[in-house]
Amino acid sequence: MRESNVGADRHAADGARTRRRSQVLAVLHATREPLSVDAVASRLGLHPNTARFHLEQLTRIGAVERTTEARTAPGRPRTLYRAVHRVPVGRRSYRLLAEVLTQSFATAVARPEQAAVEAGQVWGRSLVEREPGRSRPAAVEATGRLVEVLDEVGFAPEPVTEGRRNRILLHHCPFLEAARQHPEVVCAVHLGLMNGVLGKLGARVRTDRLEPFVAPDLCVAHLASGRTNRADADVARAVLAESGQ
Repeated sequence: MRESNVGADRHAADGARTRRRSQVLAVLHATREPLSVDAVASRLGLHPNTARFHLEQLTRIGAVERTTEARTAPGRPRTLYRAVHRVPVGRRSYRLLAEVLTQSFATAVARPEQAAVEAGQVWGRSLVEREPGRSRPAAVEATGRLVEVLDEVGFAPEPVTEGRRNRILLHHCPFLEAARQHPEVVCAVHLGLMNGVLGKLGARVRTDRLEPFVAPDLCVAHLASGRTNRADADVARAVLAESGQ
C-alpha cells in the first residue's frame, strides 16, 4: 500500500472516531436524564463496548461525568453518564500538554519506566469491563478485544499469527511526537495499557514485549501465553535498550 494511501486511511479512521465521539456527546446533551451505556449504544446502533469506550474518553477530558443509578430494588446499580454543560473558552493544545507531562515524567520520576507502565495499566483497565460471573476469555477472544481497544485509541492495529507466534502490528502512534522524544515513558505506557486490558479481562495471554519503531510508522507488540505480571517495566527497558532508544 502506498504511503499516501496509508496516511489517508489513518486520517479517515481518526475522523470517524471523532465523529462517533461527537455523536455520543450529542445524545447525552439531547436528554435531561443520565443514560446507561446500553441506552447510548441503542440510540446510535453501536456495540456497548464501543459506546463505553467513547463515554470513558469523554469522561477523561471532562465533557461527561459519571453518576450511579438510584435503586430501591435489589441488584447492582448501573453506571450512568451525563454531559457536562459549560461554555468552551480558548484553544486547546493537547500535544503540548502531552510533551510537557512526558518530559516531567522522564526527568522528575525516579523509575519512569515502572511508573509509566503502572499508569498505562490503570488506563487499560479503565477501558474494558469484565462482566461478573463471566468465565475467563480464551486467548483469541481476549486478543480480539485488545485489538478493538487499540483501534479505538488510534493505533491502527493489525493482528498477525505465524505458527505459534502472535503479534499485533501497530501502524499508527497517537502520541508519536512525545514517543520519539521519550520512548522510555510513552512506549512503557503503551505496554502497560495492553497488559491492563488483558489483565482486567482475566486473560491467559499477555503482551510479552513491545518493539518501538521497527520502521518509521510501525511498532510491534509480541503476545505470549500467561497472565500479566509486574515485570513489564523490566521488559520495556530491555526492549528500548535493544532498539537503541
